[in-house]
Amino acid sequence: MKSDRLSVARSWFKKAENDLTNAEHTMKMENPPCDTVCFHAQQCAEKYLKGFLTFHEIDFPKTHSVEELVRLCKNVVPSIESEVGVVEILSSYGVEIRYPDEVYYDIPKEDAREAIDLAKMVKVVVLKLLEGKM
Repeated sequence: MKSDRLSVARSWFKKAENDLTNAEHTMKMENPPCDTVCFHAQQCAEKYLKGFLTFHEIDFPKTHSVEELVRLCKNVVPSIESEVGVVEILSSYGVEIRYPDEVYYDIPKEDAREAIDLAKMVKVVVLKLLEGKM
């Protein structure tokens, strides 16, 4: 049982790393599509949190809400919310920006950089909390 959850958690982390790599690589473009960068940053954070929950055998709903996943993680680490920072910014990048609205909104590069920084913070916190357990 433990090896299954460990394997699945590692798979979540691998997928999260792919999203982070994609976001960082895309940001290097001259005119990066910042909506795509933000989406992949959100996906990175979401997948690291889902991997953490999987490791701790905590069920989670199908959601793109990073803050909801953080709330579930608080069952294991009550301080996680203060450690990961203001991640709710990322949640809107999981769904809303992926589809056109009546008015197209270009996301500024600064916002995309902030999204990557938030995703990296989630990664660092999750991996620190699992240090020596994986």
